[in-house]
Amino acid sequence: MKFVKIGVGILVSLLAVLVVIAPLGPVPGFFIGGSPTESPETWPDTSDVHEIKLSVPGTIPRVVIIWVIDYEGELYIVGSSEGGWVKMIGDASPVQMRLADNTYSLNATLINEGWQPMMAAYVDKYQPDYPDLVSTFPSVEEAQGLISVFKLTR
Repeated sequence: MKFVKIGVGILVSLLAVLVVIAPLGPVPGFFIGGSPTESPETWPDTSDVHEIKLSVPGTIPRVVIIWVIDYEGELYIVGSSEGGWVKMIGDASPVQMRLADNTYSLNATLINEGWQPMMAAYVDKYQPDYPDLVSTFPSVEEAQGLISVFKLTR
């Protein structure tokens, strides 16, 4: 019985370390990793990039794995308005974005008006590879108040 308790304790400790070190799917982490890099004048093509890591500052910082789109040369992210990282950003916040092995210091700014084309581009990008997931999204017409679209600026 003593060995079982020790084994369970070790397993719980290892899982806790994994959660703290990096985000795992929908479970946020604390460390973004990557090499700090100056933001380029023009972002590289992100059409084949499905996920980025985003670090949002706070008392306890949060790193999440999310989708990203390029719309007219600018990067945008979308999240549920009730999501923890979305609430942490609020209307605007400094963030860090990890794209491949590079980590960029950026600002995330909530788009209050004119966000519909970005949401449509988001759906268009991810629909072919994730049809079951994207089918659960509200339509662009119904998304007001349910989703938040942020522009990532240098």
